[in-house]
Amino acid sequence: MSSTLYRMARACFHARKRVLAAWIAFTVLLGILTVTARGTFDDGFRIPGANSQVALDQLKMTFPEAADSSATLLVIAPAGLSIQNPAIKTAVDDELKKIEQIPWVKGTTSPYNEYVKGMVSDDDQAGYARIRVTGSVSTFTEAQREILTEHATTLQAAIPGSQVHMGGEVYSVTMPHVSAVEAIGLVVALIVLVVTLGSLLASSIPLIAALAGAGQSIMLILIFAGLIPINSTSMMLALMLALAVGIDYSLFIVSRHRDQLAGGLDVEESAARATATAGSAVVFAGLTVIIALVGLSVAGIPFLSTMGIFAAVSVAIEVALALTLLPAMLGFFGERLRPQPATRAKKVGGFNASRWWVGVVTKYPIITIVLVVAALGALSVPAKDLWMALPNSGRSHPGAADRVTFDQISEHYGVGANGTLVITAQIVESTDPLKITDGLKADIESMPGVKLVAASVPNRNADTAMVQVIPTTGPDDPATSTLVKALRDREPEWRAKYGVSTAVTGFTAIAIDVSDRLAGALLPFGLFVVGLSLVLLTVVFRSIWVPVKAALGYLLSVGAAFGATTLVFNKGLFKEVINLPEAVPVISFLPIVLMGILFGLAMDYEVFLTSRMREEFVHGNTETAVEEGFVHSAKVVVAAGLIMFAVFAFFVPAGEGVIKPIAFGLAIGIAIDAFVVRMTLGPAVMKLLGRRAWWLPAWLDARLPVMDIEGEALAHQLSLADWPVPDAPGIVYTEGLAAAHGAKTLFSDVDLELLPGNVVVVTGPEPARKALLLALSGRLVPTSGRAKVLGYVIPQQNSDIRNHTTFVDGADASSLAHLGRLRGEFVVVEHADRLEGASRAQLAALASDRGRRTLVLSAAKAENLADIVTAGDGVQVLELPDAAPAESSRPAKRGIPQDADVQAPLTVDPPDEPYTPIADLMLEGAKK
Repeated sequence: MSSTLYRMARACFHARKRVLAAWIAFTVLLGILTVTARGTFDDGFRIPGANSQVALDQLKMTFPEAADSSATLLVIAPAGLSIQNPAIKTAVDDELKKIEQIPWVKGTTSPYNEYVKGMVSDDDQAGYARIRVTGSVSTFTEAQREILTEHATTLQAAIPGSQVHMGGEVYSVTMPHVSAVEAIGLVVALIVLVVTLGSLLASSIPLIAALAGAGQSIMLILIFAGLIPINSTSMMLALMLALAVGIDYSLFIVSRHRDQLAGGLDVEESAARATATAGSAVVFAGLTVIIALVGLSVAGIPFLSTMGIFAAVSVAIEVALALTLLPAMLGFFGERLRPQPATRAKKVGGFNASRWWVGVVTKYPIITIVLVVAALGALSVPAKDLWMALPNSGRSHPGAADRVTFDQISEHYGVGANGTLVITAQIVESTDPLKITDGLKADIESMPGVKLVAASVPNRNADTAMVQVIPTTGPDDPATSTLVKALRDREPEWRAKYGVSTAVTGFTAIAIDVSDRLAGALLPFGLFVVGLSLVLLTVVFRSIWVPVKAALGYLLSVGAAFGATTLVFNKGLFKEVINLPEAVPVISFLPIVLMGILFGLAMDYEVFLTSRMREEFVHGNTETAVEEGFVHSAKVVVAAGLIMFAVFAFFVPAGEGVIKPIAFGLAIGIAIDAFVVRMTLGPAVMKLLGRRAWWLPAWLDARLPVMDIEGEALAHQLSLADWPVPDAPGIVYTEGLAAAHGAKTLFSDVDLELLPGNVVVVTGPEPARKALLLALSGRLVPTSGRAKVLGYVIPQQNSDIRNHTTFVDGADASSLAHLGRLRGEFVVVEHADRLEGASRAQLAALASDRGRRTLVLSAAKAENLADIVTAGDGVQVLELPDAAPAESSRPAKRGIPQDADVQAPLTVDPPDEPYTPIADLMLEGAKK
């Protein structure tokens, strides 16, 4: 990966004007599409397949007036008068008739409707009307709300001393917006960047990249909102994530770039190396966040899946910007980013906060571990009482129109009047629908938790009955959920008694089903996230214990974040600090969203801290690897943690509805994970484990892919850039090249120098010959030595070697066709002595044309190729000895340069061309 990023960064550096132009063009295109084709958000909560959702969809077809979006007009009579007063009644009915003249009003239900009970309060002080409107809650505009509000004001003026409030579901939508408070988070981020990087100019780069990605993400969401249903929370979530990860990812690369410039590295080389090394960690970190966000679809709820996908897209855009636009910007700024000598000067023997802290937490690691686990465990305990619900008007900000109406209805009618349940019954086969509706009404009214049945009527076609139930408890009260379950449990009884199937629906029932579905998805999603972290970190760190430590630390962070959220939002502790008026439940999907996002971000810090410790360990600094790795990475991790905390935290005070608890949970979770788990618990555990932290079974090590986020492969590649001499003319150079399989050395100490047009005939045991040819053609990773083919370094640039090399197996008929369509100037022919007829003549012609291609031919004996290769200048014979026991059976780390005495199982890379024998190289060839 580091080699690929290195080449890509160099290309972006050179073509910086075109890279910048491409990103500007992309942004302009998105802007045009946003202006011309933007859509509106859909804040409805749908759960396909759920009983309540199916019933609601059917209700919209059979009883549309019951499923329409609506507003609520609440009239409270003047003191001493009844709502039944003729003058009041006349004024209310007259105003409702005027409202019905509005084109987008589909109808009204008066408080005095004789077929609907409960619209007038028991004390005759209040009455409410239902106003059905076209469209959905999400498409209802502010202008339409103002028109209805004007009618309410007119009615209040017509009834002196009365109170008239307009609310209901179409008033409950609060569109997300960004205020000046959120911008303070960016100011804090800039201050942290300046302190960390020591340059205002360098600090501007991460902000520019993050803001560009955030803007592009928002425009994409607005465009797709016109094509698919997207919740408005998706935009704010994507904005928060884009800003947080965008700044952090760019910070890691720019910080590495500045450090390298301070060491005297060339600007272009530094930009490429910084992107290759820090950029590798950025790719891994971004992928973990993306996978976790896409994993939100585990819940099977479309609006949550969509939210996760677009949040993942925002992260992907920020990663792409960090890997392409950032190197281009480093090219534009050039030498101006190089620190001044005074800036680079370091105090000798001065106080180092990072060294002091890691010394404190690792001096007695067991004590540190116990204290941290006990503290975070205690903070996690309240999470068991986390109160979740979907938003409703009762949770709007006090003083909002829908909240005032909600509270007044609760006061005059009881809290259950705001959480009406709807029961549908299929009566198409019934001969007496009124008997069924009356029977259902009587049965339901006798149930505990039911205040009254407001209506129980069949539709015009007499195929569906609708029963409106007013509970005694509020919409987000657990007792209401119990009532819904009790109503559903009676379905078999009513089927037997009345011959009808029933279902419970309505917003309250759907909200309960969504919450239950989300609660049920927490465990599988948690297992997915923890399992993913174990797999990914095992690949990255080549260790068993490090992933286990990281996963357990993640669980502590999540638990503590949930606990803090419970204390503040559910219990109301310190609610004033975050501008929370009262204790409220949190949105039902907060736990799964928080788990997904926090997982990805936690892995960021794990990678940046632990990878540096591993780098120290691999380089032989085994005793102080933890301390030195921490000291070298702590500064940038502290800065990244502070930036991410600031971005999330400043979305809390002015945040409304859904976004407030999400931003709070992320801010607390990030702070705990970065500073307590990763920078306190992590070093203590690593110190306690010592060498055991890096243990990995050899059989597993041989089968895992290589990520190389530390850039060791790139370092090896760059170290051989001028080997054996600058601009060396040769096609192949090897020195001490060796390969082993198990306990046997297949070949060793192979030194070759092949110039253009040279031919080498390789003889000896078949497994050894095959292994060498595969290694030279970029299809096998040798265990030691160094080699370059066509200027590419083995094994870091094996893919490039394969792309410019033709491999032919003379024993495989399907492979012989490659002789007729040679690729590149380097040709490798295995079993050349088995060629016959036209193929043999073709190879002979190729060998005689010495100036065009360099050949490596394999044969059991050199004389078997006497008619193909004639002795002379440029022809070599390399005889490989029989396989011998390897000097060491200690497994090597794949993809990492090894010392000459280290042996490892062979790794065969998949060929670009189909040929069978490669797959069974060691299984069959070694046996022969």
